[in-house]
Amino acid sequence: MNLLATGNAAMGWGTIILYVVVIGAFMYFAAIRPQKKEQKRLNAMLATMEVGDVVVTTSGFYGVLIDITEDDVIVEFGSNRNCRIPMKKAAIAEVEKSNE
Repeated sequence: MNLLATGNAAMGWGTIILYVVVIGAFMYFAAIRPQKKEQKRLNAMLATMEVGDVVVTTSGFYGVLIDITEDDVIVEFGSNRNCRIPMKKAAIAEVEKSNE
């Protein structure tokens, strides 16, 4: 009788471990992997930015890139040439290439 109870307990722990592994794999493919792909896409987009490209900031403003440094950019907003704002590259959500 005791041998049978030990076998059921071992099978119960094996099932719990299997569930934890399955849930962990699901979380990786549902949350972590897409986030890594999006970060790679964003880094590639920021690496190909050039002066004159039209950008959309994370707050929804459209502007034209005037200058690019390692971590920062200067963006000109609107038709007013005096409205130039320095910002971090991380604040850029989209880049539309200029057709020159």
